[in-house]
Parts: sequence; C-alpha cells; structure tokens
Amino acid sequence: MRDVGVVIVAGGSGSRTGSSELKQFRWVAGKPALLHSVQAFMARPDVAVVVVVLPKAYAADPPPWLFQCDVDRLLVTVGGKERHDSVVSGLEDLPEDVDIAVVHDAARPLVTDATIERVIAAARAGQGAVAALPVVDTLKEVDADGRIVRTVDRTHLWRAQTPQAFPRRMLEEAHVAARRDGVGATDDAGLCERLGFPVVVVRGSERGLKITDADDFARADVLSQLTE
Repeated sequence: MRDVGVVIVAGGSGSRTGSSELKQFRWVAGKPALLHSVQAFMARPDVAVVVVVLPKAYAADPPPWLFQCDVDRLLVTVGGKERHDSVVSGLEDLPEDVDIAVVHDAARPLVTDATIERVIAAARAGQGAVAALPVVDTLKEVDADGRIVRTVDRTHLWRAQTPQAFPRRMLEEAHVAARRDGVGATDDAGLCERLGFPVVVVRGSERGLKITDADDFARADVLSQLTE
C-alpha cells in the first residue's frame, strides 16, 4: 500500500560550498546530489509521491535529469523563505490518502533504504522518528573567548539527521502551531517535541553526511563506496 509521502527540501542556495551552482544539483558519487535522494525513496513500493521543494527560479524549469525517475510519483513545488516554510509547501502537495510523511534534506544524498525503513516503521507505530547517531566525541562548552566552561555529558546525546518520519496529521499540526505561535526549529522533530508529541531516535548512518562545504563532496564520494 502506497501510504508514504516524501518531502525533499532542496531550496537552499548552498553558498558555503563556494560554487554558484546549487549544491543539490552538483554531482556527487556519480550523479546529481538531489537525484540520489529522489531515486532512493522512489525505489520503495510504499512511497506514493516524492515532492521536491526547489527555489522559485528552478521550480518552474527543473533540471532535466530530475525526470530520470518515476514522473508519475514526482511533484515539484516552490520553497519558502525559511526551511519550515518549504516543508509546509511540500506537505500541502501530498495526496489525501498519504498517512505517513517523511521529510529529507537534499543535502544528505547518500540516504540508505535501511535508514528509511527504520524511520517509517517508527512512524507507523504512531510516533515521530529521527534518524540519528550517538555522539562519540568529548563535548566542551566554551565562552565567547574560546575558554572551556565545562565538559558536557554525552551519555544521552545524539546527532540528528534526516530522514525524519511522522504520522502525517502530527506533523501538520506541529507546523500549524509553529506558524500560529511564530516559532521555528532547525528540524521538524523539534516542532513536534514542543507540542509534547512522542518522538524517538532510530539508528541513522554515517552515510547520512550533510553536505555543507566544498570538502564534503569529496567525503561523500568516499562514503558512497562503503556499505552501511
């Protein structure tokens, strides 16, 4: 049953990569970064639609390689000023019979099906789910001058990634409340957490690297050769 809708947020400018080309359009591990994610989700039989949220200048005329997938399950929409605006835009385009909403950042092109499966399974159980990895480095809190204030206990700390999956109504309610209250968050789970909705972490992957600067493209090429 195709009851999963995916929103891929690809509206950023990618200015920190040092290129005029959008980072989600740049090639990594043999294909454009965005195409990796679209094809990964479309490989799943339970995905009804993948909504790609692009900057306005590109939404009307997407790159032709984006259509190297199931165009019957592909929608392109315009991103908003902030990330949460883009997510809302994507959610509005999901068909009514979609019960599970998945949000993914195009800047994480090497998402694995195992990770996707884990977040969707948790969402089917009625809770929000965040792909994440436990923090293994020692963490230091510092002041404005770089002086160490304290060592932070990492025991219960995890690094959040995407995809993140939710019962659709939960995520929609969280975004409606956030817009009403004028608040934002760096990820969708944060909006659900503030309303007291149950959100859990599930095991992510080192392949879930977020491409932020130019060096990350080389790292992603290396990671693409590794199995989960």
